[in-house]
Amino acid sequence: MFTWLTNPNILLSGFILALLQIVAALPWLRAIDPRSFDRAWRQPSALGSALGPMLSMWLIASFFLGYYGESASFQTYGRIYGSVLHLQLLIDLFIVIPVLLTVIWPKGGAVALAAYREGWRQPMYWLLLVAGALTIAVAVFLPYFTFGDDYKMMKQIGFDIVMLAPALFGVLAASISISEEIEGRTAITVMSKPINRRQFLLGKFVGILLACAAMSLLLGWVLNFALWAMPEFDAINKDRAFDPMPAMAKEWLSPYFTMLVPTGPARTIMQGTSIWFGDTFAHSLGILLGFGQVMILVAIATALATRLPFVINLVLCLVVYFLGHLAPVIVKETDKLQGAGAGVGLIRFFGNLFDTLLPALEFFTMGPAIIRETPLDLWQFAGYVLVLTGYAMIYTMIALIVGLFLFEDRDLA
Repeated sequence: MFTWLTNPNILLSGFILALLQIVAALPWLRAIDPRSFDRAWRQPSALGSALGPMLSMWLIASFFLGYYGESASFQTYGRIYGSVLHLQLLIDLFIVIPVLLTVIWPKGGAVALAAYREGWRQPMYWLLLVAGALTIAVAVFLPYFTFGDDYKMMKQIGFDIVMLAPALFGVLAASISISEEIEGRTAITVMSKPINRRQFLLGKFVGILLACAAMSLLLGWVLNFALWAMPEFDAINKDRAFDPMPAMAKEWLSPYFTMLVPTGPARTIMQGTSIWFGDTFAHSLGILLGFGQVMILVAIATALATRLPFVINLVLCLVVYFLGHLAPVIVKETDKLQGAGAGVGLIRFFGNLFDTLLPALEFFTMGPAIIRETPLDLWQFAGYVLVLTGYAMIYTMIALIVGLFLFEDRDLA
């Protein structure tokens, strides 16, 4: 039972597995209690008390590897290990990125950090996050009657929720926060300090967008579990639930993960971990694609909030969202009806007008990539997503420039 104590491979593997989790936990542990954390590094006695839990994790990981040996379930344990590591890295990201922003961009970053923290504190944020996570979980068990394509339908719903929940929060937060600060004269107090209007507006936008990104990533973590569980739940159509892009990402990542540990059961755990992060990488492309819509809509809401009240801003953002999806369809269908009458010509004119002025939001959906029968190449799809992300950034900059012009001569007194 305790032969693992004399096996250097198992002891080294257990140490590496424990060390990865400990290192990933350091940033958020410091964020919980900065004073105690900093004191622990300066005082040997406090540091010694912290070594106890670290040693315990090492021994537990080594015992687990030695006791179970070459268990058939190790790959599943590896995916669970990867999910915990993934969540810790996400929390680290939520802590480190805002701090780095204040270092790189001190004045605007301070406004962004305040808006980011305000977003986390709002009940609406947690309501949308929990509602989105529960909807994704429930979608695993719903019957879709798609003759074997339930996995694709569930995956499409999951990506839509990961996009819609942050988009709704971002539009509401930008519409309410910015317009209330302007109408309530709070913005005057902020800008009485050495912060100009440009830094105030852009800082608000960046802070709200960071909160939206955090929600997208957390919902993406839940979606990973849902897409893992769906084939197991729907065993009849399990063979139709294969997605080549996560498999390609896993094959790419697997050598880097397995090289971290010596040969033995830890290799199998790392293979499971590479499966989790392969799924994460492939699904992150879809999340980034949907986040392009979030970025554009939050930028439009931020620009309109400088002049319009909350209700009108929300209605206009909804109009932009629906017309951004419908305008290309209207143009395509009316082009088939050339010479059908003056009414069709008028519809075609407005369709082309909206298609030219409004963002092409129909490109920021995973639907075509999911329902197609021909497998997609991971790296070609990644290039496509990067191109659309660039388009979203350009449209976002245009919307923010318009917002800065509207805000520049706005009377705040």
